[in-house]
This record gives sequence, structure tokens and C-alpha cells, in this order.
Amino acid sequence: MVLSQSDAGKSLTTAAAKGNTDEVRKILEECRVPADTVNEFGKTALQVMMMGNSNVACLLLEHGANPNITDKRGISPAHDAAHTGFLDTLQVLVEFGASVNTADHSGSLPIHVAVREGYRDIVEFLAPRSNLKHPNASGETPVDLARASASCTPEVVELLERQLESQVFSQSPSLI
Repeated sequence: MVLSQSDAGKSLTTAAAKGNTDEVRKILEECRVPADTVNEFGKTALQVMMMGNSNVACLLLEHGANPNITDKRGISPAHDAAHTGFLDTLQVLVEFGASVNTADHSGSLPIHVAVREGYRDIVEFLAPRSNLKHPNASGETPVDLARASASCTPEVVELLERQLESQVFSQSPSLI
């Protein structure tokens, strides 16, 4: 089946948004639609996919989807996964090269988003991979946000503080 560019983008993004892995596979493989084809709103399937379906993410990424694509606000799929709390999807994105140290237009990294949302498992996954000294547009680091957030437990604050100390220590010159 041959699809026009706009039909291809709409079909692929609709299937991804519904989490329909079989339909996504068919469109990618049988219709030979590139994974980064955009819909009428300029969004790719990876940007609109059902975040809780890591199989769709994996399929799109295996077919060449850009894990670091951003929307007009600088939000990447990693930001979306951190916002919605889907660790399995975030892990797949990172496995396929998604940067967790690229800020959106508000200066937030995915870890800022996870801290704000209170997703401990996402924070634990991102902390060793993220620049914990990176401030958002308000000048807040992930640790600052955690300290001020009602949704973060003292354990999350402590985890981030330990990870920050470890990052600072590992970047210090040797004292031999």
C-alpha cells in the first residue's frame, strides 16, 4: 500500500498514539513509512506515542526514529517519559541514545521534570546519568527542586544529594 506523505504521517502517529504495535509495524515495514514522518501537526510517532507502551517506542527506534527530537518548546520524548512516569519507556529511549542532559526551553532536564512530578523511580534512574548541577531557567537545580517540592520525599532529596556529591567527587582532580 502506498500512502501520501500526509496520510503516512497521520496513520503512523495515530497507531503510535493508540499503542497499536502491530499497526505501527505494518506501517513501518509494509508501507515503508520512515519512522520520523510527521503528522499534520508536525509531530512524529515517537512524540505522540502512548508513553506507557515501550514496545512501540522500541519498534520506532529500531526503525530509525530520532530519540532526541524536540517539539517547539524543546520537549523531547525523554522529557515526556519523565513527565508521565513511564520508566520502561525512558529506559528504552536512553538505550537508543536519548540524551537526558538536553534542556527544554524552560531550561529543565528530564530529571527536573521527574523531580517536579515526584517519580522516585525515574529520579533514581536519571540521577547517575544527569548533570545535577544544571539549573533550569529559574536557577533551580534538580536538588533545589527536590528540597522545595512537596511531592519529593526526604529519601529522594538524600538520593540526589549523594549523587551530586559523587559527581563532584568524580570530577575533582586526584589528591595524590
